[in-house]
Amino acid sequence: MNYIHRTMEALLLEASKYFSVLAVTGPRQSGKSTLLGHLFPEAVRYSMKDVNVREFAENDPIAFLNSTKDVMFIDEVQKVPELFEYIQGIVDADPDRKFLLSGSSNFEIMKSVSESLAGRAGVYELLPLSLTEAGDIGFAKGLDEFLFDGLFPAVCSEKSVAKFFYPSYVRTYLEKDVRDLMNVKDMMQFTRFMKLCAARVGSILNVSEICSELGVDNKTATSWLSVLTASYVVYLLPPYFENISKRLIKSPKLYFTDPGLAAYLLDIESPEQLSRDKMRGKIFENYVVMEAVKHRMNAGREGGVYFYRDSNGNEVDLLLKEEGRIQAFEIKSSMTYTKDFEKTLRNLPSWLNTPVERRAVVYAGDFENTAGEINIINYRNLSFI
Repeated sequence: MNYIHRTMEALLLEASKYFSVLAVTGPRQSGKSTLLGHLFPEAVRYSMKDVNVREFAENDPIAFLNSTKDVMFIDEVQKVPELFEYIQGIVDADPDRKFLLSGSSNFEIMKSVSESLAGRAGVYELLPLSLTEAGDIGFAKGLDEFLFDGLFPAVCSEKSVAKFFYPSYVRTYLEKDVRDLMNVKDMMQFTRFMKLCAARVGSILNVSEICSELGVDNKTATSWLSVLTASYVVYLLPPYFENISKRLIKSPKLYFTDPGLAAYLLDIESPEQLSRDKMRGKIFENYVVMEAVKHRMNAGREGGVYFYRDSNGNEVDLLLKEEGRIQAFEIKSSMTYTKDFEKTLRNLPSWLNTPVERRAVVYAGDFENTAGEINIINYRNLSFI
């Protein structure tokens, strides 16, 4: 299968002109190493998954980092966090030296970069493919097959299929990332915690409720949630807020970075089962929200993606704020359009103190209208201005 081009490519090439160190983080198998290898084919690659390479880096970091004067690509760098301090010394002494770093733990990399490489490193986050990146394979699938398969490159490139990919993915994640980030003693209970999170996709996060159902204390559940967030399994969507309003809800909504992973953790075993599952609408919402998040991350921008909900129960699924402009989206998995979908979007300007530049309903039907006051968009044609 040919290389799948990523939206972030131009951004990384531009950033490489200004930073001595480029770091790309993201979930396992989101395509980080493939992307960096494609953009910088001259780089000499070292993987910290290799025990011998890792021991060399740990035992003699200066010799390891000077084993080549070419561009050095260190994969899974979070496994040897002490390297960051030595990289700082090298690029300070020789600004022409270049390092490429990739890893699947946002917490470890961001902590190390902020402590040792502030101002010297550009850090970017790469999630699984957007629908546009997935290309013809993604567009050719029906909605339920598309959501069930998800958007990891291995599945979209047909190197694997969902029924094999996700069990292996979760098993590897539990055995590697979870053990590295935290000493979880009961893996079965942690797996159940992941499943309980999947059952709450698109819902306001209520940690106490999960604690009660799982039988763990709040501290444990909160720390487990931080692991899922740091390793890019879940994404917490913050509520939109304006300083002058105190009526807005403060808790985030919970989503997974990939709809296929959420479907697997919900024990959905086929697109046909997904088509009749009560969580289908939420998984569709998960997809649309993460498309907005990818849009921001692929441009190297942080935040800017929200939902709206106030104390009166008024809610809008998705707000995107860029350069002071707001776009608002209602998300419906139905193929049949009704005017009821527009209700909250029509009222939104009266709830906000910021002008709403664009309002749109994203749904599964074929009828579209981008000329009206409220745009009607099929999910395949979702775009952000």
